[in-house]
Amino acid sequence: MKRTTNCGALRKADTGKTVVLNGWVHRKRDHGGISFINLRDRYGISQVVVDSDAPAELSALAAELRNEFCIAVEGIVRSRPDTMINPDMPTGEIEVVAKKLLILNRSEVLPFQVDEESEAKEELRLSYRYLDLRSAGMQRRIKLRNDVAFAVREWMIGQGFYEIETPTFIKSTPEGARDYLVPSRLYPGKFYALPQSPQLYKQILMVGGFDKYFQIARCYRDEDARGDRQPEFTQIDIEMSFVSRDDILAMTEGLMGHVFKKTLDRELPPHFTRLSYEDALERYGSDKPDLRFAMTMQDFGPYVADGGFQAFKDALSTGDADKAAAAAKGVSLAGGGVKVLVVPGKADYSRKQIEELEAQAKIYKAKGLAWMKVTGTEAAATLEGGVAKFFGESAQKICAGLGAKPGDLLLLVADSQRKIANIALGAVRSKLGRDLGLTGPGPDGKPRFEFAWIVDFPLFEFNEEENRWEAAHHMFSWPQDRYHATLEQDPGSVKGDLYDLVLNGYELASGSIRIHDPELQKRIFSIVGFDPAEAEQKFGFLTQAFKYGAPPHGGIAPGLDRLVMLMAGETSIKEVIAFPKNSFAVSPMDNCPSEVDQKQLDELHLSVVQPKKE
Repeated sequence: MKRTTNCGALRKADTGKTVVLNGWVHRKRDHGGISFINLRDRYGISQVVVDSDAPAELSALAAELRNEFCIAVEGIVRSRPDTMINPDMPTGEIEVVAKKLLILNRSEVLPFQVDEESEAKEELRLSYRYLDLRSAGMQRRIKLRNDVAFAVREWMIGQGFYEIETPTFIKSTPEGARDYLVPSRLYPGKFYALPQSPQLYKQILMVGGFDKYFQIARCYRDEDARGDRQPEFTQIDIEMSFVSRDDILAMTEGLMGHVFKKTLDRELPPHFTRLSYEDALERYGSDKPDLRFAMTMQDFGPYVADGGFQAFKDALSTGDADKAAAAAKGVSLAGGGVKVLVVPGKADYSRKQIEELEAQAKIYKAKGLAWMKVTGTEAAATLEGGVAKFFGESAQKICAGLGAKPGDLLLLVADSQRKIANIALGAVRSKLGRDLGLTGPGPDGKPRFEFAWIVDFPLFEFNEEENRWEAAHHMFSWPQDRYHATLEQDPGSVKGDLYDLVLNGYELASGSIRIHDPELQKRIFSIVGFDPAEAEQKFGFLTQAFKYGAPPHGGIAPGLDRLVMLMAGETSIKEVIAFPKNSFAVSPMDNCPSEVDQKQLDELHLSVVQPKKE
């Protein structure tokens, strides 16, 4: 009873063939002495029929079947009558008339139904992940992940890259997230770390002369439980020598174009939109803007002086001393700002709906959300509601300048720090995009994929809690050449040769041109507060390698999990990972992490200190 074909392969041309199918009972129904069994494997579903004139033994065995029994069936393919054809099934023109049936394994009553998509809660799905993986949705998404990984390898190797594995036991150099530590049995008191990324090793590969490297790399970050993060994840890690930023951006565009064409048969534009970091904040209020809809933010500052709303005037009256203090703290858009969003046709928004948008803005430190509604005619526009009474005389000027029309809604955020005004109103823009269905499929009914490059990021940002400068991305990014002479004097103004790839409002990849000059690397270490001894202890092996003719180099690392999630139209990376952890970094299926026995602890020279009970 070993299978001769799979459950998704049979077609009308196979009529008359004797076949053996193996799989799981997806559905079973009895009608007038006939049993209809939908048999499923990862390739599809075929209908198996036990006719009314079947031998008693076969009929009795069919009667035992329940959902998810694992069975083997031998039978003859026959065409379905025209009235019984199922156009929604690839195998819908045929059925297999069972002649033999063997139960390979029985199944207990299921905790949830295995169907297209399970409606069970996430914790239950993860507890029985082996059942959840049988669903059509999970099978489809895991296949897509496989296809994407294959397409990545196909394109990269075709472009002359070597796939090279880097160590997963490395030296601990915690920056940002905490390392996962692995105790050494042979060297008591010493630890390996699991890599947060292969960053240092891929740079050393460039020193070693492998000028085109990639790896589908497993990475690990011991972060606090939050949102959709995973303690282990996968990235498409890439590094190249003798290149500029434009070379890496063009390479990545080619990679994405190949992956989308190969796996989804979707054509991407040959080049993606580019926005500077400051432009992205000014226009979209985010360094990962969703470009599937327009609705860009505008500057309301030119209209503030003509109005009588004091809160707006106060936001713009930040003095020189305040601006200097903000700049010293690394605020890239120092000074106050009043930003406005024109929402077409939504003057009918209720006060409750506007309050919901205001709540979103306040999450991002906005003091409030002002609003006005455009009324009248295009030739004689007027403003009503909210703060309109302060700007009545300027209504025509405001509407003409903003391109606002009768029936539109104006939403405004003001703050003495322009960056806060931008980010808070950007959060409102993102919520409106979701609420108004602006991120849905295109006219052809297919999902839209809008890529953008964000470039010219600040190299440093100021940590107010610790009163020190930090690397905005990481410490190995090249400062743009024009800032080299003044790095130490004005860190807040320095822009790095940094770039992020954004897709549909998600950061998909980060990268940079790297530092290859050991002296410049030491200057960066100093600015972020590493004294020479500490820098040498943690990163001496890297700066030592740079002393031996390190080439100019740079790279990027798209997240594979997030890429597949977006391609699959999902909002959680758990939906594209076979065995993810839950939001608390726990695996309910196998109760991982778990305690280990005392013998293992003794071999590792470890003792466990239990937290004190409050």
